[in-house]
Amino acid sequence: MSGPPIRAHVTGWGRYAPAQVLTNHDLEQMVETSDEWIVSRTGIRERRVAAADETTASMAAVASMRAIRTAGIDPDEIDLILLATLTPDYWMPSTAALVKEAIGNTRAAAMDVAAACSGFVYAYATAQAYITSGMARHVLVIGAEPLTRFLDYTDRNTCILFGDGAGAVVLSASDEPGGALGIEMTTEPQGAYMIWLPAGGAKSPPSSKTIARGEHFIRMEGKETYRFATRTLASTALTSIQRSGLEPADIALFIPHQANIRIIEAVAKGLDLPMERMFVNLDKYGNTSAASVPMALAEAVNGGRVKVGDRIVIVAFGAGFTSGAVTIEWTADPARGIAGDAAVRPDEIKVRLPVDWDSVDPIPDALAEVMRRPGLVDVPLDDVVPGDLGLPAQEVRS
Repeated sequence: MSGPPIRAHVTGWGRYAPAQVLTNHDLEQMVETSDEWIVSRTGIRERRVAAADETTASMAAVASMRAIRTAGIDPDEIDLILLATLTPDYWMPSTAALVKEAIGNTRAAAMDVAAACSGFVYAYATAQAYITSGMARHVLVIGAEPLTRFLDYTDRNTCILFGDGAGAVVLSASDEPGGALGIEMTTEPQGAYMIWLPAGGAKSPPSSKTIARGEHFIRMEGKETYRFATRTLASTALTSIQRSGLEPADIALFIPHQANIRIIEAVAKGLDLPMERMFVNLDKYGNTSAASVPMALAEAVNGGRVKVGDRIVIVAFGAGFTSGAVTIEWTADPARGIAGDAAVRPDEIKVRLPVDWDSVDPIPDALAEVMRRPGLVDVPLDDVVPGDLGLPAQEVRS
């Protein structure tokens, strides 16, 4: 006889915003724009900028530890780490791997998720699948971005929009009702080049020419993107709600991707809901891409906007064009979040850096210890030499 179904509940949440604030008035000194123009068209008044020593991994690790402390578990209880970002520290290794080390986890699988501004919702849905299938008990889901490092501050159409930050949640297995009730995800590749970074990938690797042409900065067709985003956010949210057996009026709070106040207002109107049901913090942080939804979620819960038993919707839209929404029945005590934040200071979190840029790191003590342990399979290692992959000499030469 089978037991009750496994559900995935949010048990922890946390966020991190860099201390440095970049206001609209600061931008007036850098590019032809004005506070009135930015606020009237986007709703953004300021955004945060990561310090020189802050990275995607370091911001993600702070938000993660706050979520873990809120959940009341040990970092090593995490089975899987999913980091949504479009600004990884490196193309390899995954930034999730660096976060794993920084939080002191020794056993989780870790990987990055690339779905732009929808990345956190995509990662959330992936975590949901891992938990409900029985493949994981606790999953750490993160969104983190230092987007200000990828902006052209002579382009007033993009540099005013984006900011830096990180947010995270812990999803945990439970046999109690609640958690995700309905999920919807879509991708429309016809809009793939409406928001993009032209160079840096395999199609156009970095070169002096790509740098000179400014092809490593975000480019966006704003009007077309916003029109599609508005329609898609509304339809994706509605589908998620309907899959939950609910109606928009049943939702206590919507937590949309924080891209533009006009988009959020249009979505509210399309769903026939008052703006009071839409959580908004983009005036303080701007568009933080994959970090947007988890930062807003953590702020909403800690600010008393969510209570046990509430049905909430997280919904996002991003490059690709991707979109995703999850309808959630909230089950965690909101008061735990403030204590979780207070328990973790950013200066307590350290991300290990390479020794230098042109050499292989000496083997860390922790890795050396792992390699000394008996393995499940006795593999002969005497003939495996870094550099030749263990192949016979004649094969290497060929």
